[in-house]
Amino acid sequence: QVHLVESGGGLVQPGGSLRLSCAPSGRTFVTSGMGWFRQAPGKEREFVAAITWSSGSTLQADSVQGRFTIHGGTAENTVYLQMNSLKPEDTAVYYCAGTSRTGDVVTPVEYDYWGQGTQVTVSS
Repeated sequence: QVHLVESGGGLVQPGGSLRLSCAPSGRTFVTSGMGWFRQAPGKEREFVAAITWSSGSTLQADSVQGRFTIHGGTAENTVYLQMNSLKPEDTAVYYCAGTSRTGDVVTPVEYDYWGQGTQVTVSS
């Protein structure tokens, strides 16, 4: 079951920027936070960033620290990922996800709701 829909992916040159969006697909559900993950061909899905609704606190992976920013939207279960200074190694399918858990939720198994992903390709 798909609970979330991502958009905003595409092809961008190294050093460029993209803004990914994630919104509910129409199903009703409750989350304590949301996150972004990515998966490159032949690799495992990895954590990118997360936000906790109650505190507004955010967490980013070391590989994107200082370049990517996660923030919530005004609508429920809506989240964005601003990606700047993109590198070829950022190329992957990006997924947004929602969790009912609290704390530093950084593994896919801790998330209950997922989107189908959006492709981001960084290439000249």
